[in-house]
Amino acid sequence: MKNIKNHLAFTMIEMIFVIIVLGIVAVIGSGIVAKIYESYIYSRSINTLQTKTELALYQIAKFLSYRVKNSTIARKLPPNDTNITSLVDANESYKILEWIGYDNESFEGNSTTPGWSGFIDLTSPNTSKTQIDTAGSQLSYAEDVIYTLSYGDVNLSDVNSSVAIIFTGLPNQFDITKYGWNDYSGTVDHDYVLRVRKMPGNEDILQFVENNASTVYEHFQLVWSAYAVVPEGVSGDQNLSFYYNYRPWMGDKYSNGNKSTLIEHVSTFIFKQTGNTIRLKLCIFNPIGLDFNMTFCKEKVVF
Repeated sequence: MKNIKNHLAFTMIEMIFVIIVLGIVAVIGSGIVAKIYESYIYSRSINTLQTKTELALYQIAKFLSYRVKNSTIARKLPPNDTNITSLVDANESYKILEWIGYDNESFEGNSTTPGWSGFIDLTSPNTSKTQIDTAGSQLSYAEDVIYTLSYGDVNLSDVNSSVAIIFTGLPNQFDITKYGWNDYSGTVDHDYVLRVRKMPGNEDILQFVENNASTVYEHFQLVWSAYAVVPEGVSGDQNLSFYYNYRPWMGDKYSNGNKSTLIEHVSTFIFKQTGNTIRLKLCIFNPIGLDFNMTFCKEKVVF
């Protein structure tokens, strides 16, 4: 006699029920995966924006910390970029930040002697209205550093040297334009910036190569470049460019200098000076989708 085996199978109702349950699980699971991926995208964007913003502000702040403080100006964007004012008087309509920096790299010097000391020996017979004795300097070291950093554009020993000194302190009847800003001839209006050269065969004497100093003061800073932070592009989505290796007292505009891009997709760049303190605010964004941007803002104070 044959054994008849029962063949088990799903009924149609059971099949429909299983399909419905699997569909519900799939929808829930895909929603969870989408949320996890979305959180990952947001987190990665925020971390990226934070890192880029902090790095850009750090670079600006580093160069600003070596500024000749009275020389810092604010400038309008082109085509009105000849409109300048002292930074302390600037409002938010001024978008370009510009300053003269002293030569910190050679000031730090080698292991024993600074490239330039910052002091003038007023009692030395080598100090006069035509030259100054910068006691404690090693000017050949400063010459090598400046020549290298300027890509060979600036030579402290040249008879037409574009290296200059600026006496510290606020002059009487202060005029911001006398640092050379907007003097595109390079022949006038830079009375605060006195061009000098290294005296041949001497490590601590600087000779004036242009107008002699009417008065010699004890403290000075050696300068060879100005710097500018310039927003460029469409308002609300700009690149923040950094210009360097140019000399306003020689008739240069910032556009005559070397240029590098600090950061892209800038929506806000604001600066304000109170006393000797400069506050910077930078906002950048990351376009995530066609209609959504992730924005990150950060502020930094420079003393």
